[in-house]
Amino acid sequence: MSNDSPTFIGRLLSSVELKLIFSWLLVVAVTMALDTNHTYWDSPGDSAEVVLRQTVLLGFFALGSAIIIISGGIDLSSGSVIAMSATVFGSLMIVLDPEGFRQGHVSSLAVILAIAGTLLVGAMIGTLHAWLITSVGLPPFVATLATLVGLRSFGRGLTPTLTGGKSQIDFPDAALRDTLKDVTSISILFVLFALVLWILMSRTVTGRHLQAMGGNEQAAKLSGIRTDRMKWLAYVIGAVSASIVGIIMFADSGSAKPDAMARGYELNAIAASVIGGCSLQGGVGTIPGTILGCLFLRTIIDAVQKIVGAGSDVYEGMIVGIVVVVAVTFSQRGGGKLSDKRFFSNEIGWTVIPALGILSGLSYLLFFGNREWYAPYQAVVVCIVVIACLIGRAFMESFTKSSDAS
Repeated sequence: MSNDSPTFIGRLLSSVELKLIFSWLLVVAVTMALDTNHTYWDSPGDSAEVVLRQTVLLGFFALGSAIIIISGGIDLSSGSVIAMSATVFGSLMIVLDPEGFRQGHVSSLAVILAIAGTLLVGAMIGTLHAWLITSVGLPPFVATLATLVGLRSFGRGLTPTLTGGKSQIDFPDAALRDTLKDVTSISILFVLFALVLWILMSRTVTGRHLQAMGGNEQAAKLSGIRTDRMKWLAYVIGAVSASIVGIIMFADSGSAKPDAMARGYELNAIAASVIGGCSLQGGVGTIPGTILGCLFLRTIIDAVQKIVGAGSDVYEGMIVGIVVVVAVTFSQRGGGKLSDKRFFSNEIGWTVIPALGILSGLSYLLFFGNREWYAPYQAVVVCIVVIACLIGRAFMESFTKSSDAS
């Protein structure tokens, strides 16, 4: 009697987490080969610290975003929550210890109360999201889009009121700043935070209820799960995790600028979650996968900085977009074999081939156009090769389609 259930080795080899580990190692190897400054070779400790710091900062609110996505929701406001939380943290220190704030030595009690108050504000924002979604009946996209704009605007109005007209709050206490941004301390805090969320999602009934609600909310409700409470929990975790990052980023950057801080970060959180195996349809995703997604995404961005050099931040959005598309295509669970998928066998597929070829050639030009060995014909060759490969793939798909039909 044959057993069709996958073995442990088979499940391991097909897991998103293992694919991400191999992909991360590949990115590191390519970066070491292409980086003309040999940064990873010459300064491995400093390079690892930079990637670790950025991964941890992204990881905090990406884990919160992942829980929301797993539960069937979406949060577009995490970047604004970060900026708002940094502003609230600075504002509370001003209110609780104005003299110490001016002198650059905020009392420990004021700092503790300011942190607690900031996290409480995060919980209130999460509660607001849950209320807008469950009671008012707004779609999660609309509810969090409203706070994306509103919270940042509120922070911009609050800051000059407490600073005498300034548009930012400068961090006053150098010693406190060094403590809050210490990479070892925030890494330990992140590990503890991730461990708690992993236990919640994989070892508790609440975690199973969150996943069930994301997979089929109506069925979860009929089975007795109190979906409104589950949504409240998910959005509170998401907002509080962003508030933690707001406190750390305030110390790390030295100032709270509500108009610019963490702008666009919500997209990075969603991208890291999707790269880590979360399905935007809900019900699928893991905490370890999201952490690896954060590590992979930040390593990719760091690799571009090392390879391209000056001005690499211009291409960060494009890189994130490409990585998300590739990761979802190759890594999402339940997607079937890549060889069985048909991308170019219809009219739309044939039409997009020239666009992909041109995009590849232009990307090659942007990334390597300032190198000494670069020649204009290389971008043209890349464009032609990509188009030729995609046309070959399209013919193979069309042939397979004809064979299946016959």
